[in-house]
Amino acid sequence: MSDYKTTIRLSLTVVTALLVGAGLGIMLERAALRDAYTVARQGDKLTWALSEIEERYVDSVTRDSLAELALPALLQELDPHSVYIPASEFAATNEPLTGTFDGIGVMFNMLTDTVQITNVISGGPSAAAGIVAGDRIITVNDSLIAGVKMDQDKVVGMLRGKRGSTVKLGILRAPAEDLLPVTVTRGAIPVKSLEASFIVPGSPETGYIKFSRFAATTYNEVLAALVQLREQGARKVILDLRGNGGGYLDQAIYIANEFLAAGRKIVYTEGRASPRADQNADGLGQFQDVELAVVIDENSASASEIVAGAIQDNDRGVIVGRRSFGKGLVQEQIPYPGQDGSAMRLTVARYYTPVGRSIQKPYTPGDEEDYNDELMRRYEHSEMLSADSIHLADSLKYITPGGKVVYGGGGIMPDIFVPMDTTGLTPYFSKLFQKNLIFRYAQQASDRYRKQINAIGSLEELDRFFADKNLFYDFVAYADREGVHPTETEMTLSRPIITAQIKGYIGRNTPLDETAFYYYIFPQDSTLVRAARALQR
Repeated sequence: MSDYKTTIRLSLTVVTALLVGAGLGIMLERAALRDAYTVARQGDKLTWALSEIEERYVDSVTRDSLAELALPALLQELDPHSVYIPASEFAATNEPLTGTFDGIGVMFNMLTDTVQITNVISGGPSAAAGIVAGDRIITVNDSLIAGVKMDQDKVVGMLRGKRGSTVKLGILRAPAEDLLPVTVTRGAIPVKSLEASFIVPGSPETGYIKFSRFAATTYNEVLAALVQLREQGARKVILDLRGNGGGYLDQAIYIANEFLAAGRKIVYTEGRASPRADQNADGLGQFQDVELAVVIDENSASASEIVAGAIQDNDRGVIVGRRSFGKGLVQEQIPYPGQDGSAMRLTVARYYTPVGRSIQKPYTPGDEEDYNDELMRRYEHSEMLSADSIHLADSLKYITPGGKVVYGGGGIMPDIFVPMDTTGLTPYFSKLFQKNLIFRYAQQASDRYRKQINAIGSLEELDRFFADKNLFYDFVAYADREGVHPTETEMTLSRPIITAQIKGYIGRNTPLDETAFYYYIFPQDSTLVRAARALQR
């Protein structure tokens, strides 16, 4: 019995020792892993901070939610153009550049707290459903949207939706008083870059092209417009890049290539991890012989500046307007590997014009407010009114092959400076602008002549439509009823710009859209007039 008990005790001792040993092994392994993890994190404060917060913070918080807060601030510290794109904003952020979105295919305004359709995209879902310009949308899927002060973005959200889905609209079409029920099947709607293209009034050899961005389809749109203008007799072209904030680099290269001889440099890019890449013209451009003017202003940026810089540095055309924005950084959009739909646009290189200029304006990392205020400082220093207010450093001076002096370090300086135009901007016009009376009158006039203007298909037809209408004095009477009264001098000075805007706004309600607007504004736009004059030399 004693031997049996001794055997039992020895067995228990062995088992206990094994269990204790195993436990110590596990503890030692965990300690080793923790020490190794701590060592690994010592060189990465961001990972360390996220981990500690996730593990030890008083309330539950996930690393992903912390990253959503940290990434925007992190990228902001690099430069003004590196940004984080959350998954919730990805589609809206990229939509202007991708070329399409899903919707019903109308353009509208909410002038009187009611959605009034100003244009229907030809061949789009709304056109197929029978909707016409002038219709007012009162309900969307039985929800009232008229007269309830609904935010325009919310209305857009209600009208857009997945391709192939349907939306039920309640349409009011004057003079009927009952709602017309219309069901629209949402489809792919093209996002067009081209705003206007026409032969300049009074200059049959000069074509005008304006486009608002460098998106996936921009080159094809601009090329088609150039071909059409040449077929109409244009041998000179004005490219209007004012307000064009840029977009895809390749589109700028393709467009510049159309005007440059083989071997001419368009742009080159270079970054710490991005070897220098030169982009030269291939000699296949169809418009190497056209006379060219490029119009820019303080809101022309990025890809717009690449085109303007390529034309200027190659002595290929004349640059007209005001100093451009000054964005010489190239971003690459990098999707999050986890495929949650988020991404970041990271600055990976700088671009340089053909003669080697960097036109990026100075910035302090992290001080985005100061960077954005730079345009306001231009106004304060009277740069918009006088080229003499612009001081360019000799250290940033470059010489083009033709011997022209150009400068880097803060935008493209035009060859011909044109100040902001204050002609016609009388106190009378200012009051009209403040009350938005010209636009409101044009919308009422468009309703009055809706059947006629919906059928207009050319600028010639639109000219004939306006020929027998005395819209200016009708408008003056309208403004008088709204409490805005001119003096004779103010009427004389402001009449040309008021008449041009009335015709332009009404023209915008025709199928000609923005082309009609810019066609009538052109003769009153001092910068465009100066560009046209430069091509007549």
